[in-house]
Amino acid sequence: MQDFSSYFLRILNYLSTISFWDIVDILIVAFLFYKVIDLVRKTSSYNLAKGILLLLIVLWLSGPSVFNLTMINFILRKTVEIGLIALVIIFQPELRKLLSRMGSKDFYGIFSPRVQTTSKADAAITQTVLACEQMSKTKTGALIIYERSVKLSDIMTTGTIIDADITSELLKNIFYPKAPLHDGALIIRNFRIAAAGCVLPLTSKTNLSKDLGMRHRAGIGASEVSDAITIIVSEETGGISVAVEGMLKRNLSVSMLEQILRNELIVEETKKSTAVEVFSRFFDKHKVNNDGTEKKN
Repeated sequence: MQDFSSYFLRILNYLSTISFWDIVDILIVAFLFYKVIDLVRKTSSYNLAKGILLLLIVLWLSGPSVFNLTMINFILRKTVEIGLIALVIIFQPELRKLLSRMGSKDFYGIFSPRVQTTSKADAAITQTVLACEQMSKTKTGALIIYERSVKLSDIMTTGTIIDADITSELLKNIFYPKAPLHDGALIIRNFRIAAAGCVLPLTSKTNLSKDLGMRHRAGIGASEVSDAITIIVSEETGGISVAVEGMLKRNLSVSMLEQILRNELIVEETKKSTAVEVFSRFFDKHKVNNDGTEKKN
């Protein structure tokens, strides 16, 4: 019982030494770990990451502090040393995606509130859903990209710049089978039609269904290299699909399409604004002096 009491007292003494900025440091590191794990989980490298984790566990178990398996531990240590270079090559798409987001204005916008034109977003989504519903009935193929924080300027240069308000009639005219721009992707930036007839990168996934054509593979590819929202209307079946973070949701109803767009394009912005306000109020309550002590209001 005495050992337990002394152990408990040591824990209390240790906790008493933790400052406000130590807590902030821990939360930031935890957030970064969460984002890295979440990014890997949503990619095709998830199983590979689990294999690497298993390798590290076996390396620890074979060490001198556990089972002391000298030969196995030596081989695994050399494998890990060489594997660090291989990891950079294997995870190159994920690293590129992460760095692109870090360099985007949305990453820095976490620390400063942004004025979201909700009414403009609402009108754009309504017109997009209406156009997709009508194109689905007529089996008109369409590929619509909603750009978010990662800019698609390079992809826009492969098409024709438009810069027009979003209306269902204009969307249907662009994807009319005999229209000159119907065979490419349409990119929406800041809830305006920015370009059409754009060429998208195809996905590198090999485990996709055989009935997915080039339009669907291009839509998935665009969502893999950026955080864009991709809407696909099949010209064979008229089915509506949405690709987000490399994941394809197929055969959506019109109401489900509208709900996804609102959650991804409007609700997300509301959450960010709310988080910024809470973050600001929290720091206003916990202002500290230069010596690290908390100011008294």
